[in-house]
Amino acid sequence: MNAAVWFGAAVFFTFGAGPAAFSTDMENVLKLKAGLPFRYFAGGIAQVLIASYFRLQLVCGIIALFHLLAERLYSGKSPQKFGVGLLVALLSVTLFGAYWLQPKLKQLHTIRYAVNSTPETREAATQSFRAWHSVSQAINLLMLAGLAFYLWRVANPPDSTRFLITPKFRG
Repeated sequence: MNAAVWFGAAVFFTFGAGPAAFSTDMENVLKLKAGLPFRYFAGGIAQVLIASYFRLQLVCGIIALFHLLAERLYSGKSPQKFGVGLLVALLSVTLFGAYWLQPKLKQLHTIRYAVNSTPETREAATQSFRAWHSVSQAINLLMLAGLAFYLWRVANPPDSTRFLITPKFRG
């Protein structure tokens, strides 16, 4: 269930909540008159959503690690190396996004729309923001693919009874 929630949240954020922050419906709701562009407010809303998204991803990743540990302790079987590696990679990407990439994007977003910054600084921040945002989107799509594969592996475990050795009967 955890893997399904994790994957579902990633799909919802990528294709639902993220684009909604920049939609014309959101622009109509905000009806800006403060003189700042709509993208400033939409970016701020997106930053709040992204922070919540990363918290949910971290919680799901930690639950998945505990599930793996509990499975090991309860059943005594060793987890497959690829499954553990995939889970560690997904959690590492989430930590990278939450604690390095998202704060960097937030800082660049603030610089882009700062009133007291020079036009050159704003332009540099805009270019840097676009580059890092592209990296973020690519990582997010890779994360979606990894989560889809992880969900598939959790939902379809390998047949563990296939190579069991039957005990010899003594007569």
